[in-house]
Order: sequence, then C-alpha cells, then structure tokens
Amino acid sequence: MAYRFLSSRIVPPSNRLSRRFIFIFTISLSFMYLCYSILFCSGTIMPNQRLEEHRCVRLKNMGSKKLLQKSHYCTISAKARVISDETRAVRLLNLTGNQSKHSAFRKTQDVLDHKQSNNSNSPKYGNKKLPNALIVGVKKGGTRAVLEFIRIHPDVRALGTEPHFFDRNYDKGLDWYRGLMPRTLDSQITMEKTPSYFVTREAPRRISNMSRETKLIVVVRNPVTRAISDYTQTLSKKPDIPSFEELAFKNRSQGMVDTSWNAIRIGMYILHLENWLQYFRLSQIHFVSGERLITDPAREMGRVQDFLGLKRIITDKHFYFNRTKGFPCLKKPESSSQPRCLGKSKGRTHVQIAQEVIEQLREFYRPFNVKFFEMVGHDFRWD
Repeated sequence: MAYRFLSSRIVPPSNRLSRRFIFIFTISLSFMYLCYSILFCSGTIMPNQRLEEHRCVRLKNMGSKKLLQKSHYCTISAKARVISDETRAVRLLNLTGNQSKHSAFRKTQDVLDHKQSNNSNSPKYGNKKLPNALIVGVKKGGTRAVLEFIRIHPDVRALGTEPHFFDRNYDKGLDWYRGLMPRTLDSQITMEKTPSYFVTREAPRRISNMSRETKLIVVVRNPVTRAISDYTQTLSKKPDIPSFEELAFKNRSQGMVDTSWNAIRIGMYILHLENWLQYFRLSQIHFVSGERLITDPAREMGRVQDFLGLKRIITDKHFYFNRTKGFPCLKKPESSSQPRCLGKSKGRTHVQIAQEVIEQLREFYRPFNVKFFEMVGHDFRWD
C-alpha cells in the first residue's frame, strides 16, 4: 500500500530507477519497524529480573500493595526465587574434580551466607536448627582445635563462639539459642562448643531435655598438664594471682590437694562423667585424646568423623606441624595465601612447675584416672 501510494504520487511511472529506490527505502523502513516492535514487546513481557526485584523491594517500602500485585515476580515465593542459585551451586560441584569438590561446596556456601548477611531482603539458604552435636569439654583440653578442624568438613556447620547456653544463658530459652546457630541444610550437622558444660552439674539434664539423641564430644588431656595450662592462661590475664603451688595445695607438706580450685577439679573426669551418664548413654559420648590431637590430628579427627556419621574427608593432607607453636595447623586453603593456625593463646609456653609438685599431683589424680579409663574402656596412658 505504502509502495503504491508513494510511487503514484511522487515519482513518474517512467522513472524506473526512482521507483526501485523508493521500493528499497520502503522495505527498509518496514523491517526497522518490525525489529523495533519485537524488541519492545520482549522487554515488556520479560522484564529484567534484577530490575523487577529492585522494584518489588522499593514498592514494599512504599507500602504499594496494589502495585505489587501487578508484578508477577513479587508474587513468587522466596524458595522459588533461589532455585537458580541452588542449581548453579550443584553445577559447580559437578564440574569440579573429586579433590576440590568439597572445597568448592564450602566456597559456594560461604558466598551464599555472605550474600544473606549483606542483604536482609535476600533469600535465606537452609534453616537454623538446634545442635545435633556438642563439644562439651574440657577447658584447655583442645576443644578449639577440634572445632576448627571439624569445620573443614562440608557436612558440618558450627558456631564459632561459645554461647554458654546450658550453663549461663539457659533462661533465655531455646528460641534464643536456635537463633545463634548457623543456617544448615537437611544433610548437614549443626554444632557448637562450650567446654564449661562438662563440669556444669545442670548441663546434662538441660541438654537431654533439648534432645536425648544429642551426640557429645569431650576432649580430655593429662589432668596435671591441663591444670598447668589452665593456670598459665589465668596468669596471663591476672599476673598478681598466687603461685600454682599455693592454689593447688591446702597443705603441700602433707600432700593435701585443694579440690575446690577449679583448675584441679576439672581434671577429676570420672566425677563429672558419672553425672552425664545419668542422662546419656556412654555410646553417645566420644572422647578425644588431647595429646594425640597434637601428635596425630588426622587419626583423631577420623574417629570424630566416624562418631558423627560423616564420611572421612579430613585427612593428614589437611595438616602440617608448626614447630614454633608446637601444634598442628591447617594447610592453607585455596582461597588464602596463609595457612590457618589457632590463635596466639594456643600453644603458649607453660609456667615452670617444680617436678616434686607434678609428682604429687600425678599421685593425686591416679585413682581418678584409673576409674575413668575403666569407665570409658580406653587407657589414655597419662602415667
């Protein structure tokens, strides 16, 4: 139609060249109009998801309910919106090799966690659950090392700080406690560690009320060495405290040990264990050797993984021995230029204690150790 109109009104019939030019020009205009229409319609029907999501957040802040109802994206549930992110995470795992598969999983999850923490409107991954397993003791036994080592495992998510829920904050309730936990998937284990639980009389009953199936990890160490380490830590914070000998004995000449001093009482493991066994089966409690955790961390962590029902992923390839600290460290992750060692307070030089004092304490602890070894069915060879 446009072609006939232009050719009849503007150009004489005899001018074939002009008619060809007008024909080509008309076709070009029609093609451009068609392309523009297609692009405009596709942009209207399928708007950019990021733009639409931003629009939803902005409209929500404005309280525009009617406008929100017009946007299809705003009506989609949070779970539906995260499908693409989860799919990408799965593809990342499938594309990586066997050796880097688990580190890729951890990196992916850390990225998702970072996105959630920086954006309150972003979708949440996993759920906050009460712990399946607890590291309940003992202080200065190696609990921080066990926590840091087990966190390498992709099927474990652990709270980094000590919540002290079952000894100091129990009145705040389980909802408060659950809120502290990291988000986990259904296949993952939630953990936390608070060493003082082991010597808190109310802790076993309270944990049992939460769940009778909770798995418990206790890191034990030669009680004499543990007491000296405990004192060394306290001395670093309070330099004016009495000497170790003064605190450890009521009457040293008669060999009367002061069991009211917490550093001494913690090492009487059998007394505390008897309290726990009133609420939990012995099979629910795993004892880690603090000494072997230093000399052979891979072996000890292998047993921890078995106890938790996890595949043995943490092996000797994850550790190296730091001769300066006298303690094993984690080899550097792919995402870091530095290896990962425990804090400065770990592996500090102990206060020098007279050998006679050490021998007296060994004699004091010996009957408690024997009963403890018999109860757990394992000789830790502290004598």
